[in-house]
This record gives sequence, C-alpha cells and structure tokens, in this order.
Amino acid sequence: MSGPGFSHDLRQRQTQSLVLAPQLRQSLKILQVAALDLRSVIQEELQANPTLEELPMEGESEQPDEGETPAGDAEEGPEGESATADAATSSEETDTREEMDFSKEFEILGKIDEDWRDHMASAGGTQQHTAEDAEKRQHFFDSLVSETSLQEHLMQQVALDELAPPVLEALRQLIGNLDDRGFLAQPPSDVALQTGLPYDTVLEALKLLQSFDPPGIGSQTLAECLLAQLTTRGRGESLAARMLRDHFDLLSRRRIPELARKLGAAPDDIQAAIEEIGKLDPAPGRRFAEDNNRVVVPDVVVEKDGDEWKIHLNSDYIPRLRISSTYRELIAKGTLGKGERDYLRERIRSGKFLIDSIEQRQRTIERITREIIKAQTPFFEQGVSQLRPLTMTQIADIVGVHETTVSRAIANKYMKTPHGVFEFKYFFTTGYQAESGASVSNTSVKEMLADLVTLEDRAAPLSDQELVAKLQEKGIALARRTVAKYREELGILPSNLRRDYK
Repeated sequence: MSGPGFSHDLRQRQTQSLVLAPQLRQSLKILQVAALDLRSVIQEELQANPTLEELPMEGESEQPDEGETPAGDAEEGPEGESATADAATSSEETDTREEMDFSKEFEILGKIDEDWRDHMASAGGTQQHTAEDAEKRQHFFDSLVSETSLQEHLMQQVALDELAPPVLEALRQLIGNLDDRGFLAQPPSDVALQTGLPYDTVLEALKLLQSFDPPGIGSQTLAECLLAQLTTRGRGESLAARMLRDHFDLLSRRRIPELARKLGAAPDDIQAAIEEIGKLDPAPGRRFAEDNNRVVVPDVVVEKDGDEWKIHLNSDYIPRLRISSTYRELIAKGTLGKGERDYLRERIRSGKFLIDSIEQRQRTIERITREIIKAQTPFFEQGVSQLRPLTMTQIADIVGVHETTVSRAIANKYMKTPHGVFEFKYFFTTGYQAESGASVSNTSVKEMLADLVTLEDRAAPLSDQELVAKLQEKGIALARRTVAKYREELGILPSNLRRDYK
C-alpha cells in the first residue's frame, strides 16, 4: 500500500491589502493628536530631520544668519543651481500633496474596522470559563500593585538622610510643588513666602532635591534639567552643555550655522552635540506613575463678534517650522556626493510633508468647526438645551471627506464656547423629532429632564410616568423606560427616594 503523495507547484493569486506609507501614517497621527501632544510629535521629527528648523513664535524678533535667506527666497541660488535642486524635489512634493487626499484609504480603514468588530462579536461568547479560570483571574487582579509615584520615590530618598526639621519641611514643600515632568512649579522665593520658611533653607533643600534620582528633578527650566543630566554624566563642560548653558534659544530653533559660529565649532560637531542632547530625558518625572487628571487645553475657541461667530485655532503649542536654507544651498552648490545629496533631498521632502500635514490638520479642524457652528447655531446662541442631533456622516458629506477623517480630526480635541469647554464629540449626538417637526438631541432631552426634577415639589416628586407626561407637553414623546434610563444616567434617584418627608 503506497503512502500519500506530495507535490510542489506554483500558483498565482491576486489579493488586496492596505499598506499605509510612513508619511500617510504620520499625517493620520498629526490629525488625531490633541494640541498639547502635537508639540512633542513635532519635536521628535525636529530631532530626526536636520533640514527642519523652528522659527520664533509670532511676536518674537528673529535675526537671520549671515548669508542666510528666508525659506521662501531660497530658490534664488547661485547660477540657477537651486532651481535644479527644487526641480529635483518638485515632482516628489506634488506626489506628497496628492498623498494628503487619503479619503480612499479611510474608506478601506473603515471597512477593516467594521470587519474586525464583526469578527470579535462572532468570536466572543463562545469561550467557556471554568471556576478555576475565574479564581486565577481574581488572583491576578489581587496581585496587581500600584506604581510608585514621583513623590513617593523622592520621599524614600529623603528618609535616607538625617535632616534638620526646617530643611525636611522645605523638602516636603518643594516635592509637593513638582509638576508631572518633575519641574518645580513655583520659584523657591514663592515657596519661602507661602510657607514662612527662611529663603536660605528653601535653597538648601532645593540643592538637596536636585541631587536626588532621577537626574534633572527639581529643575525650573528645560535647559537646567538637561544640563543637570549632562553634569551627572560628567559632561558638564562638553559642547552640548555649553549650548544648553549659553545658547539655548538658538538650540531650540536648531540654528546650526549660528551655533557653529558662536561656539567656534564645526557644524558636524554641533549636530553631534544636538544628537547627544536629544538622548536626554526632557521630563524625568514622567517615568513614574502618572496622575490620571489631564489638563484640557481647547484646540479651538469660538467667540461671537457682532452677528458673526469667529473661530480661533489654538496654535500656541504648534512650533512654526521651515526648511533650513543652509541645506538647500548645500544641494545647490553641487559639491555633495550622490548619497549625501539624495539623503538631504529625502529629508527636505519629509520636512515639507510634515509642514503640509500640520497646515492640513488646522484647515480640517477649522472647516469641521465651522460646519458644527452652522449645524448647532441654537446651542451657541442659547445653550445646551438647544443642542440638535448631528452625525459625523452629515459633517463629512458637507466638508467633502470620509467619515473616518472627521472621527480622527475631532478625537481628543476640545472647543471653548460661550457656554463652557466641550469635547468635539459632545456636538455629535442622536435625538428625537418633536411634534413641531424640530429635531431635539438626547442631550437636550436630558437637560429638560434635569430641569423638571429641579423644579418639582419635593413633597410630591414626579414619577417616571409623570415625567413622560411633562415632556409630552413640550412636544417630546418618549417611552417611560427611556425616561428611567436617562434619569439613571443623570444620577437622579427614583421619585420615592427623592421625596422630602419634612
């Protein structure tokens, strides 16, 4: 009896797969992050791309480098060489701008999301869990321990020293004044005034705090923090330390030619020092357990000016970037080898794409905000009770992008309005149609429900059925179970528990 036979053959099979280019992934990331997080994303690219440099914020004066021209005038290089350099990047730049229209990719992404959810829904519920599994799971949760906070880590080090009571009290006050980065939130003089401790004692405690682990803790500025880390490594007199100590403003804007001139160093040495600084920790306190409370910074401020609503995009946390003319001129001179020239051109294209992505992000947020204002004008005029039902699909159709683009653009973002600060997602809500034909959002219905309970007679509170009748008088037809659900979501007790028996 012969065994089973085996054979090898070649077959062609055509399949579709979604592959996002690195630049497209970067655009999606920039579109999705909040204003506070965007700066760190851009700073990472600044560290990785030597052709990018940061301009001063608006209102700050800038002195151009000798022989350096603004980025917009860089095309006028010697003997038309720069025109060649620009021609080498113009086609790629056109391709880059075309890549910015990624609505097709979003359609595929949306389909993948739906398929994945369907798969998880069908896969779930079939797995059997025994009592032993439940016991193991509970043991796992019981074994979890909380991470050590920055304050706990520092107080453990305080306990190792025998300190005079005033210095110990000053140390405790200073540790309590550290922000999540590990920086001192108030100057020592303010700490001394608020606590009544001698200023010299506070300074002595600060010096001790700055000797603790992690290096850089208790600093008052970023430059001081990074310099402390270099000093701990025995690099306190290095070129990197001199840049931090004497020319931090130029360093933060990556003005390599001017740094080289002022420090008397070669540009390559300046670049190496910048890379050394880039490996330091700009926020040594964040490696510890983070506070769950987040600072909310509005990405957009909406204000009324006369009869018109004005939109102000928050650009305070977004660095102003440009392509360094130094590297443009290096390409234009034609003295670089092919490998160096290709590398710089690729970095320049990447830098231009980053700048375009930031501009595209701001334009998209502004357009979506403008359409939200049009759709929710009654809310902006009168308040929460006038919020209308609105879907992302409606806004996407008007703006001319895919629904997933709107979803990413509003993620983690907040809008400041005359009625408070709201997450962008707050304005997208389902709703009901009143008897008058007007649409009413479920958020507005909850607001009406809360108002009815606030105004009720405490001796005879309204039952859920009576609340249904009251809403019916306002033209809102809801089932009793829906009213009960909304009441519970609002944290309102049933009528028998709201009764005042006085």
